[in-house]
Amino acid sequence: MKALVSIITPLYNAEAFISETIRSILNQTYTNWELLLIDDCSTDNTISIINDFIFENQNITVVKNETNQGTAISRNKGIMAAKGDYIAFLDADDLWKPQKLEKQIAFMENENCDVCFSSYEQIDENGKPLNKLVNALPSLTYKKYLKSNYIGNLTGVYNAKTLGKITSPNLRKRQDWLLWLSAIKTSGKPARSVQESLAFYRVRNNSISSNKIELLKHNYWVYKKGLGFSAVKSMYCMLVFLWEHFFVKSKQTVTLHKK
Repeated sequence: MKALVSIITPLYNAEAFISETIRSILNQTYTNWELLLIDDCSTDNTISIINDFIFENQNITVVKNETNQGTAISRNKGIMAAKGDYIAFLDADDLWKPQKLEKQIAFMENENCDVCFSSYEQIDENGKPLNKLVNALPSLTYKKYLKSNYIGNLTGVYNAKTLGKITSPNLRKRQDWLLWLSAIKTSGKPARSVQESLAFYRVRNNSISSNKIELLKHNYWVYKKGLGFSAVKSMYCMLVFLWEHFFVKSKQTVTLHKK
């Protein structure tokens, strides 16, 4: 029997996107999965929408927070409830291509890989292609990944059988970076990628990636609070990050030719 994959989706007021996101999971060619939806006290129509899916699909479960606790705690709650051999993540506004899980799980099992990610494409808030492809590095060491967040969280999968359950600290932003750093460090092996684009990342107008000042502030706290570095070491890491992010990592994003 194929390994079980646990998919973790934290959500808050996601009525505009959650149906499309869930359908992209239902359309997976790899069928042995469970979806854990962690609702962080949504006040819109999110719960009603996901209840319709739960009624028809026994492998979808919703966990409701009693109070609004943020993405990190919600994601960790899903991880701790997961039963899968592998753990994957998909935020409530992003999408997977149909062969995403099938190709990554096969790669991980064939290559004895603990942490896997892939290339992905960008879409706008309305789901229209932005004609931008983010190419995944073939291999990613802890040292390289410390310089900048190279793993698109919507593409990441880790082997919970070998690594145990990897969670993230309770920072308001960039928790995924710390989670994957921990997974790579625990593994002792580089993360490996499927070079093919297997997902769509939705660029939101109010996202952290669209606000460069916020991006720098939250990245500093990754080093200072998340990793416990001194202020001096954190500032040094930020200088390295600036170079890596704007002059090295930026080359991973290429413009696609319109069909």
